[in-house]
Amino acid sequence: MLEITDLVVRAASLPDLFKELAPRVLALTNCSFVNFSLYDERQNCMLTHYWKGNQESGELDAFAVDHCVSGWVWTHQEPLTIADINCENRFPFCLPVLRHHEIRSYSMLPMTTPFRRYGALGLGKDVPEVLDSRDLEFLSWVALMAALALENQEIRRAHEEQQSLLAISRGLSSSLELGKLLPTILASLRSIPRYERTVLSLLDEEGKNVYTYGDALEWEPLLNHGNTVPIEQSLFSPAIQTRKTAFLDASDLHAMDSPLARAMCEGGVRSVCSVPLIAGNRIWGALNPSSMSESAFGPSEVEYLQQVANQIATAIQNAHSYREIAQLKDRLAHEKRYLEDEIGSVNLPDEIVGNSLALKRVLDHASIVANTDSTVLITGETGTGKERVAQAIRAMSRRKDRSFIKLNCAAIPTGLLESELFGHEKGAFTGAVSQKLGRLELADQGTLFLDEIGDIPLELQPKLLRVLQDHEFERLGGTRTIRVDVRLIAATNRDLMRAVEAKEFRSDLFYRLHVFPLHMPALRERRVDIPLLVRHFVEKSAARMHKRIEFIPDEAIEAMLHWSWPGNIRELENFIERSVILSQTNTLRVPLAEIRQELAYSGAAPDDTLRGKEREHIIEVLRQSRGLLSGPAGAAARLGLKRTTLQYRMQKLGISRLDYLG
Repeated sequence: MLEITDLVVRAASLPDLFKELAPRVLALTNCSFVNFSLYDERQNCMLTHYWKGNQESGELDAFAVDHCVSGWVWTHQEPLTIADINCENRFPFCLPVLRHHEIRSYSMLPMTTPFRRYGALGLGKDVPEVLDSRDLEFLSWVALMAALALENQEIRRAHEEQQSLLAISRGLSSSLELGKLLPTILASLRSIPRYERTVLSLLDEEGKNVYTYGDALEWEPLLNHGNTVPIEQSLFSPAIQTRKTAFLDASDLHAMDSPLARAMCEGGVRSVCSVPLIAGNRIWGALNPSSMSESAFGPSEVEYLQQVANQIATAIQNAHSYREIAQLKDRLAHEKRYLEDEIGSVNLPDEIVGNSLALKRVLDHASIVANTDSTVLITGETGTGKERVAQAIRAMSRRKDRSFIKLNCAAIPTGLLESELFGHEKGAFTGAVSQKLGRLELADQGTLFLDEIGDIPLELQPKLLRVLQDHEFERLGGTRTIRVDVRLIAATNRDLMRAVEAKEFRSDLFYRLHVFPLHMPALRERRVDIPLLVRHFVEKSAARMHKRIEFIPDEAIEAMLHWSWPGNIRELENFIERSVILSQTNTLRVPLAEIRQELAYSGAAPDDTLRGKEREHIIEVLRQSRGLLSGPAGAAARLGLKRTTLQYRMQKLGISRLDYLG
């Protein structure tokens, strides 16, 4: 009894326990046969190991619980003695095995602890005989010791599993980069107890192919080299496709036409358990431990493997999320650089041309305010160069090396303006499939130029006011407050004071914008600059069209000096571009008919004639409608004219709607 107790305490494994316990029991009881039957919950059967004459038979039988002696003992938790099996009619499935071993009498006792039923201990003799009460009492004690040994091994195994899970968790938390995580996972798999080899199978991004990884030397050519197979051809597709644990035995592997399956068969694998890797409602692959033993994966083993799989799946999901965030960060950084490069390359401010006192006064004030972070409001008619001055202010400021982000508030539909300005979160509205940074975030540490700010909707004005006051906002659909350091320059061709009086613009926002106003003079107020501007635009357009213009007729300059230029510098630039297009020699061919027609009609500057006023009015309406003639919002409807009538008057007045397309 002391020997058996010591054996129970120091037994390293279940096979070792049975191997040393069986000979002692046979010697003490004068029996010729002993078996140990353990209940297999997964198959609902009794797995039986046999010893005869101090030698293990090597057989392992599985009998349904209802069809064997051990199952009856396990179910009823009572000893069962058969004095002569030749006279026993019950248990027709298992008694032939006893007869095969030449057993005539048989006794079986439950192996049970106060906490769990494990199976049954059976002893047989080759003669008909009933064990006496002392032998039965001793065997009951031996069965209890065996059950306690099984319980002790379960406790030890549970401790090992917890330690293994802890080690795996520590290993998996050491890296968020998928490339570094895979070696860590493979190293963690080696700490899984009781299983000889473990293969990790991972789905690709499309979910159509499977990568396999492992560290089995004999399977090395099939693993770790980025080899992929279609999911339908993978050994582990059942677990991946059904998202349920799947089992393979030796016959399943033998029947598969797969190099890996053949290698596993040749390596002695008898059973495989495929546990799906699921995290975030997504299947990532499968964890596939294998064993040299048959039916090696019971419910307790599967439960443990599911815990391991959950940790691995979560680590893989976190690594993918980290990679997606890193990619998104890189994409946004590239997007920001792209916007900066695009804006910088397309809108590099030309030298502001002009010597007039009105222009010099504006530039002097711009240089003064440039070194501050104060908000600047640039007003003036359309085409006077408000954006050029905004860029000049930025170029002279301490933010000159930072981004210059612009947004035309009138050019973007109202429903999209908030998203463009403040950004939005994924799912904020239909079509918001990803997070978007607004112009305010892109302009952080730099300058934001809001053109046509007078057209910003009333409902967005409080949010813009908050940015000016507190330098913070939330993205559309978001809850996180974002702080920015942005220098704002705004521009408008509207009279914002009148808009405030008409309740079309918030007074508090107006006064926040009106910190340092700059008014751009109209071109007719700085006629002295027209010759300089003409030469500048001629050189610019000629270079772009690969032409060489050397002479500008004096009469053309004189005519242009007397024209009112209601479209200001933009109109002058377009007029010069048409002139360069028409020029076939090195002399600028100016379409003076457009100007002389007006001058001849009045004999004076067109600013003072009714015809000139009509022309200015039509141009203003065209600007408001952005060159659109027909429709409810078109210029014809606004003027109360038919479209054909308006087109006739525009032709007579020398107005082209193309100059005003938005």
